[in-house]
Amino acid sequence: MDAFAENPQPIAIAKRAHGAALKLGITKGAQRSRALMAMAEALQRSFDDILEANTLDLEACREMAVPDLVLDWLKLTPERLDSTVRILQRLEELSDPLRRMRTADYQLGEEQSYSQSTPLGVIAFIYEAFPELGAIAAGLCIKSGNSIILKGSTEASHSNAAIAEVMQMAVAEAGLPVGSIELVTAEHATSIQELVTQEHYVNLVIPYGRTSLIQRVVRQSTAPVLKSAMGNCYLYWSPSGSLVDMVRWTIIESHASSPDPVNAIEKVLINRQTLSSSFGTLLKSLQEKGFELRGDDELRESFPQLLPVNKNEWGNAYFTKTVAFKLVDDLDTAIGWINRYSSGHADCIVTESYQESRQFALGVNSASTYINASPRFSRNPLWGDAVFLGMSNQKGHRRGLIGLESLTTLKHIVQGNGRF
Repeated sequence: MDAFAENPQPIAIAKRAHGAALKLGITKGAQRSRALMAMAEALQRSFDDILEANTLDLEACREMAVPDLVLDWLKLTPERLDSTVRILQRLEELSDPLRRMRTADYQLGEEQSYSQSTPLGVIAFIYEAFPELGAIAAGLCIKSGNSIILKGSTEASHSNAAIAEVMQMAVAEAGLPVGSIELVTAEHATSIQELVTQEHYVNLVIPYGRTSLIQRVVRQSTAPVLKSAMGNCYLYWSPSGSLVDMVRWTIIESHASSPDPVNAIEKVLINRQTLSSSFGTLLKSLQEKGFELRGDDELRESFPQLLPVNKNEWGNAYFTKTVAFKLVDDLDTAIGWINRYSSGHADCIVTESYQESRQFALGVNSASTYINASPRFSRNPLWGDAVFLGMSNQKGHRRGLIGLESLTTLKHIVQGNGRF
């Protein structure tokens, strides 16, 4: 039975997006780049209207006693919108990710075989409280020749609608097909389940937000899901040298990404041999930077200023400037603990031992491991030619940073010689 049978409006949206995806997949890269520039310019002209819509959302959320964390994620500023414009402009400048050819991994008889990058089709982006992510996800999809269905949270309904309308008008003016960017609004009365069970039209679902949202989408979806991850990243503090300054910098820097702490270090495992008076200095320094600090029972005996840690906190993200510390016996114990409790997308080690760094990199089951480096996430990094939506912690070829390549797949093409 069709999940949309009792609600025809959403099925119409899905069909329009599917039809648009078929046309987008054969458009030229120059046309899609022009659409991205039009999106950036239209967004820049619409700051006042978008911020006004965002004010309506914020006022409604305050009346509903929405948590401060969600309010922070929801609140748009000219700086956040300007950052979104720059990302769209950067996408416009990047090379076309489609129709890139490479030699096939295997050959079939005498025929010539090669692989070519191609769009996935229709992307459903289900996101929580970050209104500007709708524009960024739409930009990534247009660049990669995909259509997109946006479903944001009800808390951001006015903001999401204002941004989507701007994007839709821009791509239409650029000559892209109707349905390239679709928005499922509260008026459509469409549940998440109704959207993610349309595998005939939806080729990939990307949920973005708190763990509860991600798990709900994964549980209900019959279409493929690319899970995103945020927070609950771990750091192991090695006893191999005097590393307190490196540990301090890595923690603080990891929390500097705004507005969402994608790769924030929220848990630190300390080798018992490392513990010294320098730990107290580290705690004081972090407190001065506004961090809330927690510790296991053993640490709290020596450092009573640490707040207690509940057992379930080790496997869950705080999403705030909170760090919990725990003592471990050795690197093997740390790796085992990280593999059990970390979110599994960005974990770190601070060490002066090459052997330890290799053991950590090979042993930790995370999408990315960082050795004496900050895992700070950036959607528009200064280095390299890429723009990222987020991070994924699931295994498969789309693991890790979610960028243009995550929204494409390979088509295997076999060219015969006409003999039979």
